[in-house]
Parts: sequence; structure tokens; C-alpha cells
Amino acid sequence: MTTLQKIYDRSFQAVFNLGARFLRWRRPILVTGAGCSGQIPALIKREAIEKVMVVTGPSVGKRIAPRILEALEDSGLSYELFTEVESNPSVRTVERIRDLYREGGCQGFVAIGGGSPMDAAKAAAALIARPRATLGSMAGLLKVGRSISPFIAVPTTAGTGSETTIAAVVTDPETHHKYALMDLHLVPKVAVLDPELTRALPPAITAATGMDALTHAVEAYLCWTYNTKESLRLAEEAVCGIFRYLERAYRDGGDMDARGEMLLASYRAGFAFTRAGVGNVHAIAHTLGGLYNTPHGLANAVILPIVLEDYGAAAWHKLARLAELTGLKSQGSDEEKARAFIAEIRAMNRRMDIPTGFSNIREEDIPQMIRWALAEANPVYPVPVIYDEKRCEHVIRRVIAEA
Repeated sequence: MTTLQKIYDRSFQAVFNLGARFLRWRRPILVTGAGCSGQIPALIKREAIEKVMVVTGPSVGKRIAPRILEALEDSGLSYELFTEVESNPSVRTVERIRDLYREGGCQGFVAIGGGSPMDAAKAAAALIARPRATLGSMAGLLKVGRSISPFIAVPTTAGTGSETTIAAVVTDPETHHKYALMDLHLVPKVAVLDPELTRALPPAITAATGMDALTHAVEAYLCWTYNTKESLRLAEEAVCGIFRYLERAYRDGGDMDARGEMLLASYRAGFAFTRAGVGNVHAIAHTLGGLYNTPHGLANAVILPIVLEDYGAAAWHKLARLAELTGLKSQGSDEEKARAFIAEIRAMNRRMDIPTGFSNIREEDIPQMIRWALAEANPVYPVPVIYDEKRCEHVIRRVIAEA
């Protein structure tokens, strides 16, 4: 990458930051507390909706969705149900949801599950709002441009933050390219954070999704611009909450205090990165999801400490602040505090049986991974260090070597 290219990227970020100050940022209406998912029928009726599109995945569709569907029926509400969202939702899945919504005469969405059902439903809502557009044409920043149907997000994991973000990530099954639609119109109208819905979440998913939320908060915090006082505060609160409650939730799935706090941490991290952006961790992680169907939270968990170490001095000051806030280390240099923070991330991964790397990355895929990651990150993400091909390859090879 040339010096001129870096100047262009930083200039783009500075100009976008100025423009972002005039955008109409908002957060969803927040509904919290054990059992609060029982309010969903009333929330739907408040929007004058008679028939709703319920979107979820196979597991949640069997375990959790039935109780919500029963509540809809008891309230006299009609619905169409789609339960086939895969872990990395494809363009075809999104189109099927759109078609079922139209054929059923639905007027709004209820997305139940992790990030995948919420992303798939958001993308379908974008297609409905822009019937002549394709998902590819709306990929990138602020290309939806129209309000979507009323949207209620019901997370059953504490990680993605999709219930408060502007993003919907989809995968093209032909090219295996994973890309994001990012538009303020995609922020859900209501977010329902019911810890009871996360009670049966397996420890491995609790761990990976929790580290996903941590990645959102840390990457947002490290962005050199776009941040506001609010996004910085919420990122700090999310990091502290995750350090305090994630392993409690991992060890005891019935700990409703920990489950509820993790949902709030994920929500806060989601708003922080919606406002401030993410970074090179996400850019590389998305390539693993597209090529190998690697769960996004797991990819982020593995890549996060490697990228933070690679950033070096460019990230030490802010990571030192996080080390202080979490009580990890209050004395010493910024470098010492930052290294303590990164070491604790590695220790958390180890204690929750998250791997240190990925051995399944094929040599012939590395050039494509580099192209996709750099195209996603530059010039939009205001990262501490702008990656070029050489540096991106170095990080990817570290991910392989540490497996």
C-alpha cells in the first residue's frame, strides 16, 4: 500500500466522520428482564400489525420459537414462519424469506435467534423496501435508503448485537463472498432482551458469542475516529461486563443475572460498533465465514488477540485504559497494561476451550482472503493500523501457525 493510498483512506475516514455527525442515529426501543418476551404480542399490536413474519433457525425454531408463536396465537395474531436460516445466511435464504413475506401478506418482522436470523430478516426487509434492488447493489454503506417494515429483534445469544446494529451480513453461495449491508434504516424498531431465552445455550456457543461481543466493543473502542462520548462509554461498559459475567454464564447456564448482563453487554457493544465501526479482526473473520462456514463469533475470538498484538504501540494507550477499567492492571507502562489485557483475552479463550488458531485455511485461499479483507476494511474502517497485503497475510499466517 502506497503512502498516497493511506492518506486517501485516512482522509475518507475524517470526512465520513464529519458527515456522520449529521446522520439520524438511533437505538431500538429496549425491553429487558426475565420473561419479557411475553410482551411481544403487545409490541406487535402497538404497530397495528395483523400478520407478522417470524424468522429463525432450525434449533431455535424447535426449542424457543414455539412459546412465542403460542403467545401470538393466543393474542389472535397471524404469522408466517421461516425456520431454515443457516449459520451464515445466504442470498437465496434471504430471497426465500422475502418471497414468503410477500405471499403471506405480512406487515412486519420478528427475528428470533442469533445474528444469522436477524441478519437474514434485515436483508429480506431491505429487499422488500427496495423491490427493484439486489442485495449486491445494497452492500456497503447507506445504500438501502428507505425505511423497512416494523422489526422486532429477539436475541437468543449474547454476542452479535444485531438487535441494535445497522448491519446485515449475507453470503453469496457461488463466490463464497461474505458482505454487509450497512444502513441506519436496518436498525430494529424494538430489541427484546429476555435472559430466559438464553438459559439452554450450550457453553461453547455462550463462549464464542460472548467473545464476539467483546470483539465488537474492543474494535469500536480502538477506532481512531467515528467514536462519540456515548459510544466510547458503552464500549467500556460492554468490555467490563463481559470480563465480569461471560465466564459465569459459561460455567452456569442457569445464572440469569449473568445471562441478563451479557445480553446488555452485547447490546452496548452492538451500539458502540454501529456508531464507531469495527476493524481488521472482522474483515479477516468474514473471509473465514464465507470460505469455510466458520461461525463468526469463533472466528473473532481466535483472531482478536492476534490482531491486537500485531497493532503494537498503535493500540497500547486505549488497551491500557481497558486493562485499568477491568481491574487487570493499574500500574506500569501503557505497553505493560495493554499486554496484560491481551493476555487475559487469550486466557479467557483457553479457559473456555476456544482454539488458538485455524489449521483448515488452505494455502490457495490466502490471496482471496487478503483481497476480501482489504476491500472490506479500507477505506471505511478507521482502524489503528491500515493493513496492506503483506501485513494482512502476516496475520493470516499467524492464525494458521497458532492452531
